[in-house]
Amino acid sequence: MSSTEVTRLLKKAYQDEIETVMNYMSNSIVLDGVRAEEIKESLQADIQEELGHAEQLGNRLKQLEEAPPGSGEFEASQHSLQPPEDTTDVLSVIEGVIEAEEDAIATYRDLITVAEEADDPVTADLATTLLADEEAHRTEFRGYRKEYKK
Repeated sequence: MSSTEVTRLLKKAYQDEIETVMNYMSNSIVLDGVRAEEIKESLQADIQEELGHAEQLGNRLKQLEEAPPGSGEFEASQHSLQPPEDTTDVLSVIEGVIEAEEDAIATYRDLITVAEEADDPVTADLATTLLADEEAHRTEFRGYRKEYKK
């Protein structure tokens, strides 16, 4: 694989992290109800972590003499993570978070593969670290889903 593919996936991951921040923030604001409080708190805590991920990805792009994408290049893709019309529909937000985390996991796995093939151990290491964080988020929200489906 080429460094072009590494750059493409770094930019995709960066945009995904920024979109996740937007959606986590929106959902942490709009959800209502006693049952929503723990989810809102978890989303608020994750906002800073996801923003940190985006910053790390942006810095890696800069190190590779590329620029992180600006809003003009932004293409939204997290349709299942949009704030629900029914602001008490916490389960739909949980499902959306899980889907977004699974997408991030797949992206980071792909990035690890292409970075290793391009002999870019720094990017592979960064992607491995971020992959672990996303897997932890997914596990947390899978736990919430089990509780909500009871």
